Amino acid sequence: MTQSHGITELLIQWSNGDKTALDQLMPLVERELRRLARHFMRKENPGHTLQPTALVNETYLKLVDQKRAQWQNRAHFFAIAAEIMRRILLDYAKKRNREKRGGQLQQVSISDRLAISNEKSVELIALDEALVRLLAFDPLLSKITELRYFGGLSVEETAEVLGIAPITVMRHWKMARAWLRCELGNGA
Repeated sequence: MTQSHGITELLIQWSNGDKTALDQLMPLVERELRRLARHFMRKENPGHTLQPTALVNETYLKLVDQKRAQWQNRAHFFAIAAEIMRRILLDYAKKRNREKRGGQLQQVSISDRLAISNEKSVELIALDEALVRLLAFDPLLSKITELRYFGGLSVEETAEVLGIAPITVMRHWKMARAWLRCELGNGA
């Protein structure tokens, strides 16, 4: 049995209420969750206070909380995990921006380092807002963007999760990137 098939079997067992399957599953998916977390954190500013391990831990807690998840396969699981990680980082960025604007009424000195550290948080929020607009424009383009960009899924894995042909994913991925470039400006 391949590891991918074993993961899929354990996911199905977990979906069916087998709590012991979760205990067997986590060691198998931990390395990939850490890879996803590092992938996300590379897009953040250096010195980000949230570390990949903490991102994996928060994601794990949210995954375990999934009561009604009917896991289809390994790719579906990692797509959901990637979406959760993206939401965690987005919430973190929004909280930092809220705090920056007096949300916690904490006085801080203005420095170049502080100004630089907030740039990517603002970019992440702008990207999320663009994705919301993309979702309204074309839900499939939005989902492909989430899975490819944030989830780090390959074209084949994205096609598997969405139940479409890989060539369709590639075509839509190109359209989504062009749409986002226009939406976010040429510097995106």
